[in-house]
Amino acid sequence: MAFSSGSGKGPMADINVTPLVDVMLVLLIIFMITAPILTHKVKIDLPQPNPDVVTPENPPDPVRLKIDQAGALYWNDTPVDESGLKAQLAVIGGQSDLTKQPEVQINADDGVAYEHVARVLSDAKSYGLTKIGFTEGQ
Repeated sequence: MAFSSGSGKGPMADINVTPLVDVMLVLLIIFMITAPILTHKVKIDLPQPNPDVVTPENPPDPVRLKIDQAGALYWNDTPVDESGLKAQLAVIGGQSDLTKQPEVQINADDGVAYEHVARVLSDAKSYGLTKIGFTEGQ
């Protein structure tokens, strides 16, 4: 009985710590069981570098493709329409040597609709471009 004291002079003012100790012991047991599981190492098969691939000594300058909020396209700071973009992508993608293919760096404004970016990515993939990156600012 928590509110009775042996002397009968009123309620007992001491805190019952037994439930607190029980909870702490249960938590201690749970942490003791889960700690070895958290330190278990997971083997990951990472790709290894291929020594047969030759990197170009003078890689071509990257192409900067900017998409503004309205969806207008700029190829190296020169305005270009969608058909002109496809022609430029066809020229770059038509190169047989992939090491000479320049990287296309896409810089899309924050407010641009995703459909414009998706269309550019789809066009780049359809023309065989493999080096596509995203930049911000500028």
